[in-house]
Amino acid sequence: MTHALNLVWNPSEGINLGFFMIRYYSLMFVIAFGLGWFLMKKIFQRENESIEKLDSLFVWTVLATLIGARLGHVFFYDWEYFRNHLLEIFLPFKFEPEFQFTGFQGLASHGAAIAIIVAMYYYSKKILKRPLLWILDRVVIPVASGAIFVRLGNFFNSEIIGHETSSAFGIRFLHDTFSKAEAVQKTGIADPKEAYNAIATDPKFATLLAEVPSRHPTQLYEAFCYVFVFAILFFLYWRTNARLKSGLLFGLFLVLLFVVRFIVEFVKESQGGFESELGMFSTGQWLSIPFIIIGLFFIIRAQRNPLAES
Repeated sequence: MTHALNLVWNPSEGINLGFFMIRYYSLMFVIAFGLGWFLMKKIFQRENESIEKLDSLFVWTVLATLIGARLGHVFFYDWEYFRNHLLEIFLPFKFEPEFQFTGFQGLASHGAAIAIIVAMYYYSKKILKRPLLWILDRVVIPVASGAIFVRLGNFFNSEIIGHETSSAFGIRFLHDTFSKAEAVQKTGIADPKEAYNAIATDPKFATLLAEVPSRHPTQLYEAFCYVFVFAILFFLYWRTNARLKSGLLFGLFLVLLFVVRFIVEFVKESQGGFESELGMFSTGQWLSIPFIIIGLFFIIRAQRNPLAES
């Protein structure tokens, strides 16, 4: 019988510089966008495209990712709440039951994907002056690399976790089981960081630690798989003529990334949404199906039109 490793995940909030805290989740986003800019610069140089157009691409991609991901969470996963709290959609605060700074806790990858496609349509027509599929076939490479770091950020935040498991892959997410207030209240230690450390390491609080179940680290499952999605797209672009087949890389990206998402959802805790009305699959799985179908369409289309200029 396989047993969990019993790893207790109790990360710090970030890198404390004394005067400023660099949160790991934010750092992962910075790395994702920074690496994405670097990759697209190399692609633009290869295609003899003006690097001056890269700055506007970066701005549009960042805005589309953040706004789309936020709206995706609002409309796909939590509309019942936000319909009565419209200001909280774009403000990092809660006003009820009392005013509280929350940050933007809900970001949905499906919403980000839709928004990036819309932004690339505008960018291709107004700035790049190339067909939409030309930029989509290329921007999916940095997007795939960025997905890796976003999921690592989720891991540091102890969010988007999986079902309980006794497998060797199980991890005990301390921060998911106990909020800061609960950790302080249950231990009697005023500082949340020290309270968490006490639960994790002090035998006196072994009963509290026993309440933390071992769960699938679904963020790491996705991040690991996205490494291969990125590697496949990167290889095909740089080492084959796939970039000349209009829509092929874009289609492959949609199929590979959202098939991974669909499969991992089977061991992921419910994120809410409309799954209770439709049944059978989770909200994330239902949202992934259209992207997979669209991806297959572009792959088939590209194969029927070999070496078509995108």
